[in-house]
Amino acid sequence: MLQLPRLYPILDPACFPDVAGMFAAAEELAAAGCTLLQYRNKTGNASRMLDEARELRARLGASVSLIMNDRADLCLAAGFDGLHVGQDDLTPEAARLIVGAARWLGVSTHNPEQLAEADKTSADYLAIGPIFATSSKANPDPVVGLAGVRRARKLTRKPLVAIGGITRANARSVIEAGADSVAVISDLLRDPRKSAEEFLGVLG
Repeated sequence: MLQLPRLYPILDPACFPDVAGMFAAAEELAAAGCTLLQYRNKTGNASRMLDEARELRARLGASVSLIMNDRADLCLAAGFDGLHVGQDDLTPEAARLIVGAARWLGVSTHNPEQLAEADKTSADYLAIGPIFATSSKANPDPVVGLAGVRRARKLTRKPLVAIGGITRANARSVIEAGADSVAVISDLLRDPRKSAEEFLGVLG
């Protein structure tokens, strides 16, 4: 079974003043000990996304596993290690046909019904959220809270990633509720290396 690191940073170019800032943050996160990063770009065109993804791959090398959000084609073209799909993207099985058996596949879920359905697929890990209120999505799904994490843990034996409003202050409670890993965007933006090191210290 896939072994997820406790901290799962997500890099979104929209969160940085320029793309150079995102690349610098990625290198800082790797220097802090992060071994898994997701590249998520909801607004870029395919050409720019591919360029950015390839640059991430070149800068980080083999020490960091890279996950592409949404785009199975760009996952392959950039030589990424896995793909993460949401409820409105390719189905997990369609995604699996494209990326193959060797790459990781993650699926976002937002309620027990979606999680139970995703558990039946070939997905390697499942995400549940938002756990807390989040500002990183324009139209977020309803908050599920720590109770949602506990409920999700009972519904799957697959690795469980919690996402949404997770900070250094609440991350430990999310792991204690049953998550294997916490996905973080906002609380890693300021001084990424120091923030990631503090996260890793809290998560143990």
